[in-house]
Amino acid sequence: MKKIHIILLIAIAISIGALISLTGNLSSYDNIASARNKPGKFVHIIARLDKTKPIVYDALKDPNFLSFYAVDSLGNQTQVVYHNPKPADLETSERVVLQGEMQGNVFNCKDILLKCPSKYKDEKSQVDKSLKAKI
Repeated sequence: MKKIHIILLIAIAISIGALISLTGNLSSYDNIASARNKPGKFVHIIARLDKTKPIVYDALKDPNFLSFYAVDSLGNQTQVVYHNPKPADLETSERVVLQGEMQGNVFNCKDILLKCPSKYKDEKSQVDKSLKAKI
C-alpha cells in the first residue's frame, strides 16, 4: 500500500471514532411520562413551574439544593431536584427546560434553562389598549 492510502485509512478511522463519540452525547426532548420510561437516561423536558406547590430553597441552610414541581404540556407532574443555586426569575418564567434524568418519580436536574416572559407583552397590551381607545 502507498503511504497516502494508509494516511486516508487512518483519517477515516479517526472520523468514524469522532462520529461515534458525538452520538453518545445526544439527548432528546421528552415529556415527563416518556422520561419516566427512560430512567437514568439524559433527557430534556419542557415544562412549567407548578405554582400551586411550594418551592423548597433555603440559601442559608443549603444553597445548593432546590426542589419544586414541574408540569409538562400533557399535564404530567414530577418533583424536580436541582443541586445548584436557584436561578433568578424562576417564579416568573413562562416555561423551563430541564436537563437531567429521572430517578424513580424524581427528576434529578443538571441544568435549568428559563424561558422568561417576553418584554414585548407589556408594550403589546399598551398598543392594544391605545388602539381600542381610538375606536
